[in-house]
Order: sequence, then structure tokens, then C-alpha cells
Amino acid sequence: MPKDYVLYAILIGVVIINGFFAVLFFRDYWKHKEEARMEPGNPFIISITSFIIYFLSTFGVSDYAISTALYRSTKWVDDKKLPGTLNTQCVLPVAVMALAYINSIEVDITTLILCILSQTLGSYILPRFVVKLPIRVIRKAIGFGLLGATIIILMGKFNLFPLGGELTGLTGVKLWVTVALFAVFGAMNTIGIGSYPVTMLTVYAMGLHPVIAFPIMMGACTFSVPVGSMEFVRLGQYARKITLISSIVGIFGVLLAVFVVRSMDISMLQWLVAVILVYSGSTMLYKEYTTKASAS
Repeated sequence: MPKDYVLYAILIGVVIINGFFAVLFFRDYWKHKEEARMEPGNPFIISITSFIIYFLSTFGVSDYAISTALYRSTKWVDDKKLPGTLNTQCVLPVAVMALAYINSIEVDITTLILCILSQTLGSYILPRFVVKLPIRVIRKAIGFGLLGATIIILMGKFNLFPLGGELTGLTGVKLWVTVALFAVFGAMNTIGIGSYPVTMLTVYAMGLHPVIAFPIMMGACTFSVPVGSMEFVRLGQYARKITLISSIVGIFGVLLAVFVVRSMDISMLQWLVAVILVYSGSTMLYKEYTTKASAS
């Protein structure tokens, strides 16, 4: 069937682009293995944190946010290498997420492809325009929007507001609005605002089954992140030890979380979405307002 061929093409594409990254990274690590061993951080502790980070990331909790807070507080990664590390460490775990979700969760192939293409293209084309906007205003708007969306979800849970949640694909105006939004989400990633929470919100608001968010957001990231990460590897602007450990141990956290997500019913997933949106919105607002207070 044509649908099967397209799905196989996506999966093969995931393997190829991430395979290129893996070869480049492991060659670079082997070349600088002595330097990597001297980098800060106990390998056992890094293994534990990597497992937890990517277990949570598979549910949609931003691994960028958790890793940034962890690496700055422990001083495992200096600020100069932080952007590269945040990207390189997640490439292979996210590839496993994408392969697992795309292959096992039923989603309309047209919706999936258009959203993946839109977010991937958006990550390359739109950042030049987005960076001209005041970043703090964007983050505050997203933070309040996520909290407002949580209220709507909770109202739906208590039958106070009608909500969808069973569709596996979109058509017409809803599809093209979603595609346009995903281009913006791709640009957000490049300026340091994780797209997972807003992706989950959009999927939910459009009436799709909550689980559909997972193959879409992981699929989009696994095509856009490796390309930028290869450049960080080429320049050596990343933490090799953390990337190696996350590339191996993080995958086990992903596999456990995928099993949990696939076994959840829609009601549990709706509660999960609400929790993630509350966490993401509140932490984003807390960071912005505390930063402003300390600066004044």
C-alpha cells in the first residue's frame, strides 16, 4: 500500500540522517577520548540523570529545560558548550522515540508528513524573523497560554467544556492551521523555547487523540536536530562525555517510557497533558519573572 511505503520512507529517513550523526560523533569521540574522560561529571551520576531526563522527555517534558538547569548547577558543562550539548545529547534518544512512536501509534500519514515537514522547514526559515521579536514577551505569552489551556482541559475532564480527542488525522482548515503553527514551533526550538508543550496543546485543541502528539513532535525533531548537531560536533563545541552517555543510557529511558505511554488510555493521557502544560507554563513564567526581579 502507498501509505506503508511512505511510512517506511520516513522510518528509513530517520535511520539515515541519525546514522550520519552517529558515525560523525563516534569518530570525533574516539579521536578525543582522552579529553572526553577528563571532562567534569561522574559517569555513574550522569547515567542516572540521563535515564531520568529522557524518560521524562518521552512524555513531552522538555529535556532542554531539565538539562540546562542540571548542567549549570553542577558545572558539568560551561555556557559556551551548553547549546551544542543540549542538541548532540538528544539526537539518538529522540531518534529512538521517533522510530517507536511512528511505527506503533496510528496517525494519518498526510497529517504526520505535513507537520514534520512544516516544523523542519520552520526551524531553518523562520528563526531570522522570530529572533527580532522580544523573547521575554514570547515566553510570557506562551506561559500564560499553556496555563489557560490547562484550565480548558480540566473543564473538559469535569464535563464543563466540550472537547474532542479521538481523531487520528486532520483535514481542511484545521490541517492547514496546524501546519502553519508547526512551522512556528520549529522556529521556537532554535531560540531556546521547547516545542513539546505547545505541540501537545495544538494536537489536543484540534481534536486529535492526545497520543498523536508523540509521533509528530518526535518525528519533527529527529529530522531537524541532527543537522545542527553535526555542526556542533565538527566545531567541537559540545560535551563529549555527556553526549556519549546520553546517547546510550538515554535510549533505555526512552524505551521504558514508550511502553508506558502506549499502555495508557485516553483519560490518563489527558491528565498527563494537563500536568505537563502546568509544569511547562509555570516554570516558564517563574523563570521570566524571577529574572526580571533579580535584574531590577
